[in-house]
Formats: sequence, structure tokens, C-alpha cells
Amino acid sequence: MKKLVDYFVKGLLIFVPTALTVFLLVWAFTSIDAVFRDLFRIEVPGLGLLLTVVLVVVIGFIASNFLGRKFFALVEKVFTGLPLVKLLYSAAKDMIEAFAGEKKSFDKPVLVTVVPGAAAKVVGFVTRDSLENLGLSDYVAVYLPQSYNFAGNVLLFPKEAVKPLDIESSQAMAFVVSGGVSGGSS
Repeated sequence: MKKLVDYFVKGLLIFVPTALTVFLLVWAFTSIDAVFRDLFRIEVPGLGLLLTVVLVVVIGFIASNFLGRKFFALVEKVFTGLPLVKLLYSAAKDMIEAFAGEKKSFDKPVLVTVVPGAAAKVVGFVTRDSLENLGLSDYVAVYLPQSYNFAGNVLLFPKEAVKPLDIESSQAMAFVVSGGVSGGSS
């Protein structure tokens, strides 16, 4: 009976993360596909997703030349000029830029001493080295992602409380988001 329980637990450790990942990917792709199939009145399953990927690549190609950059700068100017649209557009753009753009913001993993002299530390990412615009020249902004969540908080720490970590950003993010069980060698 103990062997059966061991096999069950080992099976769960493989099945649950795999099934959850596959489920989320299938859900995301079928949702995107359904939206674009309805939008373009396409009957073939999967074609909406394929058209979405092609559309994104074409937009990237157009945005890579002079006229495309001017056009998308104009679109951005319009979007950032409208009150509610500005909030949504800017937040989405900043998040994409932080992870995949030229101005990656989560590329400086750090270890932060939360209370001076205390042994407790947190892992985060410096997102802004200078806070002089807030009158805090001796502080930095540190994003602290939450475990098992795609949220976090930005806290301001004195520079001396922040120590750079000599690891890849992806390792630091995996470590924090997984609650400390992933992202590093065991």
C-alpha cells in the first residue's frame, strides 16, 4: 500500500503541473482563436490564432521602418491623450516593455534588508535607481513579486539596504514566484 501511495504522489508531482500548464495554454490559445474567429467571421478552428500571430508579426515589421514608427507614434499619442485609454494603454505597454522590450525593468535582481540589522531578507528587482523626482536621492525603487501570483509591490529602500544578486533575472523571478522552491540549483 505504501508503494501505491508513493507512486500516486510521484504521479501527482508530474501530472498536476503538466496538466495545469497544458490547460492554461490551451485555454489561452482557444480563447484568442475564438475572439479573432468571431471578429473576422472565420469558420476554421485555429485560423484565428494563426491570423493573430501573423498580424503581430506584420505589425512588428511595419513598426521597424521609418513610416511605421511615425504611424505608431501617432497612434500612441492619441491613446495617451485619452484619460481612461491612457491608463490602460500605458500600463499594458509598460508591463510588456518591462519583460520583453528594450527597456527591460526586471534585469537587476537584488536582496533587500527590510529592517536595518534584521536577518530577514527579500528578493526583488530594482526598477528605478534614482528617486530624486520624489525627493529621495538615497533611495531606489524595488519591485517585490509575490509567490504563486502575478502581482507584487513596489517598495522604496535606502540604497545601502539593497544588495545586487549575481544570478539571472529569470532565476530570481522563478525563485520568488514559486515560493522559493524553484529558480536555483538545489
